[in-house]
Amino acid sequence: MLNPLRQLVQVSNWVNERMQLQSSIGPIMSHRVPLRARWFYVFGSATLTCFLMQILTGVMLAMVYVPSAGEAYQSLEHLNYVQPLGWYIRALHNFFGNAMVFMLICHLLQVVIFAAYKYPRELTWVFGVVLFICVLAMAFTGQVLRWDQDAYWGLGIGASMAGRVPLIGPYLVHLMLGGPIIGGETLSRFFALHVFILPLTIAGTIFVHVMLVLKNGISDPPIAGTIVNPKTEREDYEKRISGDEGTTFFPTPIARDAIFSGGLVIVVALLAAILGPAGPNGIPDPTIIDTSPKPDIWFMSVFSSLALLPPAIETFLILTAPIVLVLALFAVPFMSNSGERHISKRPVAALTLIFIIMVYVVLTVLGYQSPWSPKMQAWSSDETPVQYIEGRTPLELAGAVTFQYKQCRNCHELGGIGGQRGPELDTIATRMTTPQLIRQAVQGGGNMPTYGHNLSADELSAVVAFLSTLHPIDEPQAQTADKSLNPAD
Repeated sequence: MLNPLRQLVQVSNWVNERMQLQSSIGPIMSHRVPLRARWFYVFGSATLTCFLMQILTGVMLAMVYVPSAGEAYQSLEHLNYVQPLGWYIRALHNFFGNAMVFMLICHLLQVVIFAAYKYPRELTWVFGVVLFICVLAMAFTGQVLRWDQDAYWGLGIGASMAGRVPLIGPYLVHLMLGGPIIGGETLSRFFALHVFILPLTIAGTIFVHVMLVLKNGISDPPIAGTIVNPKTEREDYEKRISGDEGTTFFPTPIARDAIFSGGLVIVVALLAAILGPAGPNGIPDPTIIDTSPKPDIWFMSVFSSLALLPPAIETFLILTAPIVLVLALFAVPFMSNSGERHISKRPVAALTLIFIIMVYVVLTVLGYQSPWSPKMQAWSSDETPVQYIEGRTPLELAGAVTFQYKQCRNCHELGGIGGQRGPELDTIATRMTTPQLIRQAVQGGGNMPTYGHNLSADELSAVVAFLSTLHPIDEPQAQTADKSLNPAD
């Protein structure tokens, strides 16, 4: 009777003899890593796991997705509603893409905090930055392949930005769109980028990045007072990890990576099942200009920045800021490749990192809130708070109705509900007198348009009467110095 275990060993030996797997994989499993390199070091392998899942789910989607301007949207709808589990594969692909970006950001932050870019790992950082740029490009091209209103108008914004480049702007737009307009050629180009060019580039970059890690080792967690000296660092590192401060990658460190990556896969699978796929959100239609396209979360800070830029410097910053940021990332290890690595001994680096994270988070939150844009449905969906209409006179109630249906709520909040483009009006009567309210409503000012031609005399009187009641009970309405100028007296 044959022994199955013995048969398996014989087969594995046969394969190993012909493919020389032990000589190829063995050095990876046996290379030594710092003993203290623990859970902070799992983000790199988690990024690789997400990339492999992206490839797997992407191949499945490519069997159904049609990269045609006339059929792309319908193929996504087919995946969502007809193809068995098509919606789940789309959701997995989307969530693993977002998880890959997030894990890579965590990995980069860990490298910056530990100053792991210092000698001899400068090129490891450089290829990590290349990988980061390519992953962001994958995320952007993936959004374009949804081929909905967000994708169409987002491409229009991108083409507008590219067109501002002096001399070569029109050629860049043509290269980006595959023609003078957004059409089938545009989708074909972004499909080729997303499915062929970027994945191959990412795979090659990961390969080089891993090889550099194997050659130069994984940086050990920094200790305050330990200085990186390029003349002795490599020799000191080898001494540390070859003794009690080091261990082999197999079995403990790789098991730690496997546990974290496995947990990540489970979390992503659950999120995909619960939240479902992203979009598509409306058939792309250039005739629908009343739209508010927004990018995915990773680019929301860029969206906010463009919305907040003063027009006078908008073009200059659009053309220079990306180049400066990318060059700054590449320059990090060459500007500081020696010295202290512990974050407590690098206050400038710590403050810079905190500032960057704060700016990114604030801009992202603002992007979702979009306070610079009117809330177009507020006039019909946001009710006037009860406390502002209780006990009011018929004229004041008529003003509340006029205030609502003249769409003032689209830009102004009452009780924390409404648009945020203009100031909240809960206490407007304490800040402006009756004549000032009339003048503001008629003439406008700042971001507020003139409403004199949209309000009849009766409507204006009613609105001002209503606004004049918006003040705390224990605080009177604002008054002019000369009471003879105040019609209310």
